[in-house]
Amino acid sequence: MPTRPSATIEALSRVSGKAELVDGEVVRMGPTGFRPGQAATAIAASLRAHERQHGGGFAVGDNVGFLVRLPRRQSFSPDAAWYTGTFEGLGFAEGPPAFAAEVRSEGDYGSQADAAIAAKRDDYLAAGTLVVWDVDLIGEDVIRVYRADTPSTPIVYRRGQVAEAEPAVPGWTMSVDELLE
Repeated sequence: MPTRPSATIEALSRVSGKAELVDGEVVRMGPTGFRPGQAATAIAASLRAHERQHGGGFAVGDNVGFLVRLPRRQSFSPDAAWYTGTFEGLGFAEGPPAFAAEVRSEGDYGSQADAAIAAKRDDYLAAGTLVVWDVDLIGEDVIRVYRADTPSTPIVYRRGQVAEAEPAVPGWTMSVDELLE
């Protein structure tokens, strides 16, 4: 049976637009809607303010590539993230972010989307990410916080509450309402 060659990190770096390397293939991601984009920007801006005030890591926004070595996944590109590793030059970050936020877009609803999001979340945690936010701007449970030490028991934050990402981003909090403005 013929096999097809796997895509490389070099191929990923030449892609125009957002993409990840999964199962040896470059998986392109379409642009997000306005509200999910605003929410991702709010998370990244809040993380950046935390970085400037407290240090301890680097805040990054959408479309930053993180290289990982999992059996089926070689990269992530979260909507917002906190990275505690080191980096040089202009290339991708080596290793997973400590914290990753995935903001659901219009097409991220339904049973198939839920399964894909759960699989990606599992990949984040397997790669070493400590905390993953699943952000749902239209549901009652706006932020579901998944931690590496309790991956099947998310903490849920709703309107009027303040979310956190301990232990990935020590001392950082963000109002859920800020994501909905």
